[in-house]
Amino acid sequence: MRFLRLMLPLAAAAAAAGAPVTFVKDVMPILNKTGCTSGPCHGGAKGKNGFKLSLRGYDPEFDYRAIVHDLSGRRYNRTEPARSLMLLKPAMQLPHGGGPRLEPGSPYYNTVLQWISEGAAFGDPVSAEVTTLDAQPAEFLAPKSGSTRQMKVVARYADGSTRDVTAEAIYSSNTPTVAEIGETGLITTLRKGEAAMLIRYEGRMTVANVTIVTDRPGFAWKPVPEYNLVDRHVWAKLQRLKILPSDLASDGEFLRRIYFDLIGLPPAPAELRAFLADKTETRKKRAAVVEKLLVRPEFVNHWAVKWSDLLQVSRAKLGDKGVWTFREWIREALAGNKPYDRMVRELITARGSTFRNPPANFFRFTREPKVAMETTTQLFLGVRMVCAQCHDHPFERWTQNQYFHLTAFFGELAIKSGGDSDEEVVYEKREDAGIHHPKDNRLMPAKFLFDVGETQVREQELRGSLAGWLTSPRNPLFAKAIVNRLWSYFFGVGIIEPVDDIRGSNPPSNPALLDALTGDFLDGNYDLRRLIRVIVNSRTYQLGYRPNEWNADDATNFSHALPRRLAAEQLHDAVHLVAGVRPRAALVPKDALAQEFPDPSIERGGFLDLFGRPERQTSCECERRTDVSLVQALNLLNGSTIAEAIADPEGRIARMILSGATNRQVVEEIYLAALSRPPESAELDLALTYMGKSGGRAERAQDLMWAILNSNGFLFNR
Repeated sequence: MRFLRLMLPLAAAAAAAGAPVTFVKDVMPILNKTGCTSGPCHGGAKGKNGFKLSLRGYDPEFDYRAIVHDLSGRRYNRTEPARSLMLLKPAMQLPHGGGPRLEPGSPYYNTVLQWISEGAAFGDPVSAEVTTLDAQPAEFLAPKSGSTRQMKVVARYADGSTRDVTAEAIYSSNTPTVAEIGETGLITTLRKGEAAMLIRYEGRMTVANVTIVTDRPGFAWKPVPEYNLVDRHVWAKLQRLKILPSDLASDGEFLRRIYFDLIGLPPAPAELRAFLADKTETRKKRAAVVEKLLVRPEFVNHWAVKWSDLLQVSRAKLGDKGVWTFREWIREALAGNKPYDRMVRELITARGSTFRNPPANFFRFTREPKVAMETTTQLFLGVRMVCAQCHDHPFERWTQNQYFHLTAFFGELAIKSGGDSDEEVVYEKREDAGIHHPKDNRLMPAKFLFDVGETQVREQELRGSLAGWLTSPRNPLFAKAIVNRLWSYFFGVGIIEPVDDIRGSNPPSNPALLDALTGDFLDGNYDLRRLIRVIVNSRTYQLGYRPNEWNADDATNFSHALPRRLAAEQLHDAVHLVAGVRPRAALVPKDALAQEFPDPSIERGGFLDLFGRPERQTSCECERRTDVSLVQALNLLNGSTIAEAIADPEGRIARMILSGATNRQVVEEIYLAALSRPPESAELDLALTYMGKSGGRAERAQDLMWAILNSNGFLFNR
């Protein structure tokens, strides 16, 4: 590894301020910058060669003791500072497995030498705390690949002082194929696209956004109608990136998309015909369809599946009665359009019988205080606190102390058996309550992750205090997390992706859009249907999936729809509805669709599991799969689910043949049912030729339906 040199020596900065060199403010940044505290080096779980430091320097006190006191202090030499092991080894004056890290006479070397010479002071960790990190430029719009720009990073400390830490900061790019950043903060653009430069220094992180817009001869922005605030912010970014949005989706494409997205089912041929025949202005008639779908019972069924995934509604964790009671509570909340903040408060504060108070089932799948905290933050804030359990979060501001302070809100949580089979009771215990820090066993008081200015911790009502803080309009993450999650359901990707990993090092693709939607959601008092209405009534949502010459390579700025494979339940139910039959399953009411199944125990191991139905073992969106595999393709070709539905003697084809429908009517009906469009001229001619051949007419119609159900036009929502 080549030697690292400072642009501004830390010792010189300390001297200029009239202060001695200290470990916490001057030496610790050197250990972090040179990689001594990294995972492959002394920051690993077991350290290296008997010397262990905290990972990325999250615990300066531990690191100070390891250097100054361990092994009788032999790692530094008071009388001959230059003979200290912490200088001899990284300078390769003694064998060092980590290779050269400090060059004798370099600014880093001299800073450490001066620190030892002055008595190896630890320093004041309070005044040396970095409160903010300012990186300039915060945004770099590069005109071409190969452009460069030097970052400048300034740290502000708790005592009000500032320091240029450009050389000591640690840099990385979240998309190094688009733009890379060197160890001194020099940005180099590589190709068209967007990237975020992540800048870390002493537990703080900030982001600088880089956008490379190459010259696009012939491009001219064409004014596009704005339906609402969504379009305003999407268009603004597209114009800046020299991208033109696609045209609107056709009426048939829109109707199929909105039906699957709002109620999880395809439109019936009669509904499609009526919509296509409606001569009302396009925007108005589409908005009218949205309003009708929002009050359909299937809307509740479809969205209950999503919330049941997130809240892990399964017999394995809740028992038979628990599944039905918890799912019914979810359905009632959706049917009544319960405000989102109220819904979450009821979950977090639930106590008592899991049968009589269904939200208490939330704690049947979380159970332990740490799991309850991690699930709460990931699900409702989009924050993954699990990384901070053993050490400060490596990619975010959250600390190990904050992890246990937040867990303390669930420290009194307890569960016991109830009077009925599978019933449990959630209550607060008073003995052996509380959360202790694993390092020194100290009792951790409950503290919020950050201040929102209006909530206080009430010791006698810890979960109520947490719920108030969590759902506060001033909490910058609560509303943003659900807005981002719902957006992903309609576009296949979040404005922040993954949707449950919101952090400074994972910035949104369109911050202005996310902020505007979040503000509108708060203005609407946490109304989920209102949020859905805003999203789907935007022109952005209604764009076609076919790209144009200016947006063909865009997959992150919502310039055209991205085809999404139907979810397992959607695919299962669509197959049966297109075939004109109802599925048959045990343990559920007769003719129940898959979207009505209460949990994954129904039809286990079959079609639904093959196509990615989650087991509901976690609250992560990643558990549901919408990939495409060879096994799935073979099942669609030869599996019993499709074969039995198509050939059902009471199905669509059998009824049409018996009613005397013509070949043309049969073909058109199949296309309308499966693809939400009439056949194109060439398709109609080909289908009629095949249907006109000698042999069984019903079998030929079944072949046609089978072929269409295996097409991308059916398998994808686009």
